[in-house]
Amino acid sequence: MARAACARLLRGLSTWVPAALRVDARERWRAVLGSAAGILLTVLASRWLGLRLGLQPWLAAPLGASAVLVFALPASPLAQPWSVLGGHAVSAAAGLACVALLAGLPGPSALPLAAAAAVSAAIALMFLTRCLHPPGGATALLVVLNQVEPRFVLMPVLLNMALLVAVGVVYNTLTGRRYPHVVPAPPPPGAQPASRFTTADLDAALVHYNQVLDVSRDDLEALLHHAEAAAYRRNLGELRCADIMSRQPVTVSRDTPLAEAWALMRQHRIKALPVVDKAAHLVGIVTTADFLRHAAQAPAQAPATALPAPVLPTALPPGRVGQIMSRRVRVAGAQLPVIALLPLFSEGGHHHLPIVGDDQRLVGILTQSDMVRALHRAVQPA
Repeated sequence: MARAACARLLRGLSTWVPAALRVDARERWRAVLGSAAGILLTVLASRWLGLRLGLQPWLAAPLGASAVLVFALPASPLAQPWSVLGGHAVSAAAGLACVALLAGLPGPSALPLAAAAAVSAAIALMFLTRCLHPPGGATALLVVLNQVEPRFVLMPVLLNMALLVAVGVVYNTLTGRRYPHVVPAPPPPGAQPASRFTTADLDAALVHYNQVLDVSRDDLEALLHHAEAAAYRRNLGELRCADIMSRQPVTVSRDTPLAEAWALMRQHRIKALPVVDKAAHLVGIVTTADFLRHAAQAPAQAPATALPAPVLPTALPPGRVGQIMSRRVRVAGAQLPVIALLPLFSEGGHHHLPIVGDDQRLVGILTQSDMVRALHRAVQPA
């Protein structure tokens, strides 16, 4: 029993181990060097100004926590300039108010009450002013513990943070990070990328989640779109034409009579017939459109074979498939990834595509129905 209890304890403790950060060494060094530059320049400028004005202190300790957000998480809503400046300003103000109201109370509980009130009031004010910034809680607590003067809000708090933000804007921009991370305007209706979810769906999910996320809404949406695209590539990228094509398609030769070819299309309910030679090499394709075009161009006095009225309300002149077939046919290899053909079917207007093997012999045909079935499987949950 003791061994089982230890095993359960170890499993429970293992859940406390954080997941690995999915950023490469280059991004980590970018954050490390940026925070070093930000702190160094801010400290040098603040000390120079503090000594000139004869002001002490000239540095606020929460500056270090803000540097982590500004340089390591520049896309975070908690790291934006208004969050940094406003968060520290309202937190310092909350700390000053709690010192004035509670720190003078008699008894040993005055300081703990003031500290708790300052941090909670700072959070409430940051929510109210839309500038939630975690290091702001440290600023509120620092004000209470040191019982500083009101000028502490301006110097060093706001001066330190303004300098840090200025360095952050320059450094993040130069290193390819958008800062400030301005939320782009929503795309007009109909201009959104094709996806299984819409902007409204994401908004509804965020309302249901009802928690503060350390990622901007537009970044979250882009991340979901990338994940969805990766899932499509994974599901469709492994599929080859040979996996989904219709095998042993109905074929005809150049010499097949048109009436016979039309009867085959009606019998098998298909809209295209590959035309092959005796060695099964593809030489053309005949489609419903070819029959329609041929019937429309035929002389009115030519003898004709009547076609079924529900399909073709005209007459079919006698002839051979070789007379009307399309000789320039787009084909695909049996091992070609299916995902490479999506543009042909979605934008190129193709309804059927002959599939050939390594020896260029016809081995199958890929239709829109085959593609739809493959797409349906791709969007199903794993």
